Amino acid sequence: MKRKSLEKDECPIARSLEAVGDAWSVLIVRQAFLGERRFGEFQTSLGVAKNILTVRLRRLVALGVLEQIPATDGGPHHEYALTEKGRGLYLVLMALRQWGEECGGAADHVLVDRRDRKPVKPLTFHAHDGRELGAGDMELVPASEVGTRRRS
Repeated sequence: MKRKSLEKDECPIARSLEAVGDAWSVLIVRQAFLGERRFGEFQTSLGVAKNILTVRLRRLVALGVLEQIPATDGGPHHEYALTEKGRGLYLVLMALRQWGEECGGAADHVLVDRRDRKPVKPLTFHAHDGRELGAGDMELVPASEVGTRRRS
């Protein structure tokens, strides 16, 4: 059975999952944020089969999350670099990380401010007036009910 594509779905969550909705893709992007750029680096650090890694890297490039660039050492191979679209996933990954820490315990790394090396505050939502909002304080409503649409 062929999986339905969510690429044109109205829901931005569904469209996002089409791009990075499997664990390997998310972990490849995580490793790219950690500075990995070469196929072999991704393969070694993730322990993923080469055929799976090849398919995921091609998909991430096709979706504009990663781009292939010439090897920085001038070698015949290429490297993978995050695009602006890919760098936009940083908050998503940190939100997943934060959720995982809350649900699964401590982590081996801490997210810190580069300037003073102090831990950053957890991601939160804030109302237009600055109040911090919890899940019970928010709801999704049709954009037409709000009058303005942030993104399509």
